[in-house]
Amino acid sequence: MGDVLRTTSILPGLHEAHPASDITWLVAQGAEDLVRLQPLVDRVVKVDLDSPESLASVSADLGRTKWEWIISLDEEENLCRLASTLTTERLTGAQLARRDDGSECASYTPDSAGWFDMGLTSHHGKEEADRLKRENSQSHANIFARMLGIAEGQPSLRIPGEAYQASQVWGARHGLDGSVTIIGVNTGASGRWKTKGLDEERTIELIEFLHRELEGDVKFVLLGGPAEAERNGRIMEAFTEGGGSDAIVLDAGTDNDQLTFAAFVSRCDLLITSDTLAMHMAIARSIPLVAFFAPTSAVEIDIYGLGEKVISTADDYCSYRPDADNSTITVERLGRAALRTLP
Repeated sequence: MGDVLRTTSILPGLHEAHPASDITWLVAQGAEDLVRLQPLVDRVVKVDLDSPESLASVSADLGRTKWEWIISLDEEENLCRLASTLTTERLTGAQLARRDDGSECASYTPDSAGWFDMGLTSHHGKEEADRLKRENSQSHANIFARMLGIAEGQPSLRIPGEAYQASQVWGARHGLDGSVTIIGVNTGASGRWKTKGLDEERTIELIEFLHRELEGDVKFVLLGGPAEAERNGRIMEAFTEGGGSDAIVLDAGTDNDQLTFAAFVSRCDLLITSDTLAMHMAIARSIPLVAFFAPTSAVEIDIYGLGEKVISTADDYCSYRPDADNSTITVERLGRAALRTLP
């Protein structure tokens, strides 16, 4: 999901370079809300990647158009096949290729090597791809702008009125009236890289640290998705009556739809976040943030002057190992960065 949102950085540059063009964006089912309100996107097409019927339907739909330019950014073989079978004057990015034995494999066009050389389909093998990723000094937005020959842009996200309203009603119920600082805490990490996130103990200590430093003039909003439900529940126990703390921590829930979740993020004066969708939402909404990185690349993320990055100093930083050491992401480092970033 985060990849979809951060890729919206290419839209202003594409529009500037090709002002008369219509842009159709193909997204996996479940990510359409992240682009459907984009004013520079003329049509959003969603596909269920697990459904052959959906893939066939989308292929037939898109196959009725002769495209001027297909920008193919997903390395999944079925999407590479789709990009390769459509009629287009120009293809940039992931495509299907044939090995010497005649079998098919995911590949990419030469003009997109700056990005895909660091990926799973790298022509140079995994070891070289990992080395290039570790040594990379360019952000995702910069790499894509150079790859496409356009001006570099910033991601953006539109939020509809009903999502704003839901967050406003929730905020009013919990006294978020602008009289105190609101800090969002999104320190979980589901999926492939568990050590993208901060453990529960450090999350609790971080909230306590900021509560003390700000002399109680702050409310915290605990954020997360369905995978963080039990984790966030345990964190909340430390801040309920009898939990031993007088910090005010509000649970925003873990079952919000994407745009309501983005509206919660947008209510924050500061977001402290792991390298997850919430981080990309804060960047796209220009919300001050502190983001921390251990297994994944901090360089790849441009936060556009909105805050600070706290980066692991362990030897396996940016190794993309699921168990990468994040012990140097300390409460002190995160807390001091947050205090410096607060408006």
